[in-house]
Parts: sequence; structure tokens; C-alpha cells
Amino acid sequence: MKYLMSLLLLLLVTACGSASLEEHRGTQPELKLEHFFDGKLKAYGIVLDRSGNLLRRFEVDLVANWQGDNGEIKEWFEFDDGEKSTRIWQLKRVADNQYEGQAGDVVGIAKGRTQGSALFWQYDLDIVVDGETYQVTLDDWMFLLDERRLFNKTDMSKFGFKVGEVILYIEKI
Repeated sequence: MKYLMSLLLLLLVTACGSASLEEHRGTQPELKLEHFFDGKLKAYGIVLDRSGNLLRRFEVDLVANWQGDNGEIKEWFEFDDGEKSTRIWQLKRVADNQYEGQAGDVVGIAKGRTQGSALFWQYDLDIVVDGETYQVTLDDWMFLLDERRLFNKTDMSKFGFKVGEVILYIEKI
């Protein structure tokens, strides 16, 4: 019984702090992935540990294009420690304001919804740390500032506990 009460308390605490996509209804400019992620883009980001300490800095070159409801985003990452990696997203607009995506290190299908100027995107990702691969859940929030700039804040969790955060600024070039 004590275990069950602890589990229920944990679920209640983690559910209370989550933001709602509905809070962004009507905000402008309206975020449509097929409009913002089209052409060449540049991103600058940081990775923080669960306590908010800076772990890494990185830059990303992106090239995105859409054919109807299907999009592709190619991302080339370069980290401050010299590591380089590539991710290629295959995206699909499945309904108004709803998207799905897949990439080589994404486990299953990423699912996202937009509302006003915001997107909430959730998926599991395999990450490599010190030669070991870990699967983490990403709660990814994007906020369109204007037609050329977007902020991205991602919480990374494992077993429901926050393990890190990524903050990213993306601009069209």
C-alpha cells in the first residue's frame, strides 16, 4: 500500500507541472512546420544536465523541404567538443495541426501538434553517453517568434525523471 501511495503521489506531482498546448490557441504568428522548416536554417543550442548545469554547446545546419504533406529535414550537428552527427527527419502532416516524424535515432514515431505559435512534439530517442546507448523521452516545445525565428525547449526524461534539457534557437538563413 505504501508503494502504491508513493507511485500515485509521483504521478500527481509530475502531471501538475506540465504546460498545455491549448494555452497557445490564437497566438501569432501561427506555426506550420511546412512553412517554417523549408529551405536552409541555422540553429544554436546548449545541453543542460538535470540541475541546469551546462554540459555542451552546439550548432546545427539544417536543410528542409516539403512535397505536399511530406517533409524532410536534414540536420548536421557540430558540438563544442568536436563531435559531429547527422539526423534526417521524415515528417508527415497527418491532419490540421498534427504531425508525425521518424529519424534513425528516434524510437517509433514522434507525434506533434501545433496550436497558435506553439508546437508540442513528443518522442523517444536513443542517445549515446560514454559509449552506452540510453533511450530517453523528449518533451519538445517550439515557439515561433516571427516568420524567421523559433525557440525550442526540450525536456529529456528517463522513467519519468528529468535527466536533462536542450535549449535551441533556430533561424532561417
